[in-house]
Amino acid sequence: MEFILDIVYLFAAAYTLYFLALALKNLGGRQFEREKRLSQYEEKDNLAVVIYSHNNRKTLENLIRELKMQDYPINNFKVFAILDNCSDGSQELFVNDSFVHVIDVKGVGTIGKDQAISILLEQLSNDGLIDSYVFIDGDRSIAPDFLTNVNAALTKAQVISGETIIDMKNLGPVDKIKAAYQKYHMNFIRRARSMFGLAAQADSGVFIIKQEIVKQIGDVDFKDINTELKYSLLLSKIKFKCTYNPNIQTVVDPVNYVFRKPRLSYRLKLFKNCIPELFSTNFTFTEHALSLLYPNIWLILIIYFAVLKHSLNYHFMIDFKFVLLTFIVLIAAFCLSLVNAKLTFKEIGYLCLYPLYSLCHIINNFPPIRKIRNKIRGTEDLPEGTEKMVVDVIVNTGKADLNCKLEFISENGLCKVRFIYKNKKYTTSRHIRMVDALQELKLKMDDYGFIMRICSCCTHFKPCVDGTTNMLKGFCQNDYPSPSLGEPKSTLIWNTCTNFSPEKLNSLISEMISQGTSAE
Repeated sequence: MEFILDIVYLFAAAYTLYFLALALKNLGGRQFEREKRLSQYEEKDNLAVVIYSHNNRKTLENLIRELKMQDYPINNFKVFAILDNCSDGSQELFVNDSFVHVIDVKGVGTIGKDQAISILLEQLSNDGLIDSYVFIDGDRSIAPDFLTNVNAALTKAQVISGETIIDMKNLGPVDKIKAAYQKYHMNFIRRARSMFGLAAQADSGVFIIKQEIVKQIGDVDFKDINTELKYSLLLSKIKFKCTYNPNIQTVVDPVNYVFRKPRLSYRLKLFKNCIPELFSTNFTFTEHALSLLYPNIWLILIIYFAVLKHSLNYHFMIDFKFVLLTFIVLIAAFCLSLVNAKLTFKEIGYLCLYPLYSLCHIINNFPPIRKIRNKIRGTEDLPEGTEKMVVDVIVNTGKADLNCKLEFISENGLCKVRFIYKNKKYTTSRHIRMVDALQELKLKMDDYGFIMRICSCCTHFKPCVDGTTNMLKGFCQNDYPSPSLGEPKSTLIWNTCTNFSPEKLNSLISEMISQGTSAE
């Protein structure tokens, strides 16, 4: 028992020293002020501003207006707007507007930021005039010097994450607590780490990266907050760490504000995978991997409480007074960290309530409670490490079209596909590649003579061997070659279009209907 207390106290003491160092470092920051003053005089990069939007017409219109008012040379940047299955008339904003290059994704459902941006990057990969990409969400607002500050930051870093400013006026009490914590984390933790030259986590809401790095890695990974953390570690591993820069600021619409924080279980899983690389000569990666172990406020308090109690009543390797001193140092470091955190007195009050929110969040996500909650809601409690994506598909029975769903499930490195028609389900066996799981489903449906109207079942589809395991991408050969198409259109294996032509008749629905039982 005492050996365990020795280990956890050493961990708490090391974290206390780390926290104190950040608090002291954060008292400075003149380098960012100096960089902003000199930003106008830097040589100008050619920037590709990539905006992702899903039904953000109001904020998107304002963002485009702000981009047109930038003090950055108009010949040194292009704007690309990805409209992902927008139903709010966003495409009407850009009629006869040559300033914006529109990629309008429709007819295939909402494909998500990660896939939408991947498709665009593939199209822009051979554009030799682009030096860097600037990714920004369509729900953001920017200042007139935004691109100038981006360009200045690119002179010192090749991958950059910016500051997200949240207007807390219209937020509820719980959201204000989360927003205050996020503001504190950005203006203290991320800012101080940047001043030490340490790596930051990528944030797809505002993210800048050199084109040469994207070509080297092959893509970006903006699926969710957890994959963004994994992507950040990859950047550190190949010695292109992501750097936080508070001069690059965006303001998010409170209506669209979402509090995002990597899951503890995912951080521990990533750290476990990084252990073999910890003793390499790449200090940036080693430190970034170790930073995954930062403790929750309740964990650090429990450790200090347990050690203080034990050292007071029993013999301990460290005297009680010294343990108490390190705890006081931690509290003093926290007070010191508030100096340059740009928090108002109200926001400090909300920040002090964050431990209570954190405790409630832990209780709410405790496995037995989560299982009961999901059972009441009728939702599925997926195993840890499982990712799932649901798409709508149409299946033709020869007499009518039926609306069905496909669930693409990745679980512990293996893939399977679940076909759903009303309350009937069929799940394939596990495969190494997603395309093989989909092929199993296709062959099963072939036996019953129905048609699943997705790209991988279409005669116009040609798979793309892109070096990835899942082989999800391909090309639509319909109407190619033609004067209007310089190359085949990119698509994904589960997409649907109006020019679908069945490669083979297939289906499973007739068996489901006739038997009246689930095939799962």
